[in-house]
Amino acid sequence: MTTTEWITDIALILVVFRQLREGRLDLKSFLIPLGIVAFVAYSYLDTIPTAGNDLVLIGGLMSVGAALGVAGGIYTRIRIVGEHVLIKAGAVSAILWVLGMGARMGFQLWVEHGGGADDVARFSITHHITSEHAWVAAFVLMALTEVVTRLATIFVRSRTRTVTRPVPVFDRTA
Repeated sequence: MTTTEWITDIALILVVFRQLREGRLDLKSFLIPLGIVAFVAYSYLDTIPTAGNDLVLIGGLMSVGAALGVAGGIYTRIRIVGEHVLIKAGAVSAILWVLGMGARMGFQLWVEHGGGADDVARFSITHHITSEHAWVAAFVLMALTEVVTRLATIFVRSRTRTVTRPVPVFDRTA
């Protein structure tokens, strides 16, 4: 793994720790993770292979990313204080995020340094995965899908919350 890959992978994993502390849901909450995955997609997603069962692999990992993203968004606490929407990633949300982003990083380390290259090659031949580009596309799109679905879930949940304000028992000015 290159230095850039290490920094990018670690940054994606650490993004959730920023949300373990309750904070305002604002443009930064969306732009930072989207910016990181946009950089990853731009850097590593040259093509989306469609031969053999490449799209099955890509679709399968994107489905995993979507499931992790939606679940992570559901397990993020959202509350409204005044005019501000506050979010806080719960333990389940953080675990799901690290699991999804960490799995991609772990797979890459296993293939490059842990002796997994031969196993992946055999799997690819058996299941008609045509090239390493299919694996790259699948994992990049998995990460992208996880980020987008998590943020979309948080956004929708933040917009559908009803604000309940206490009703005064009596009016002190009367």
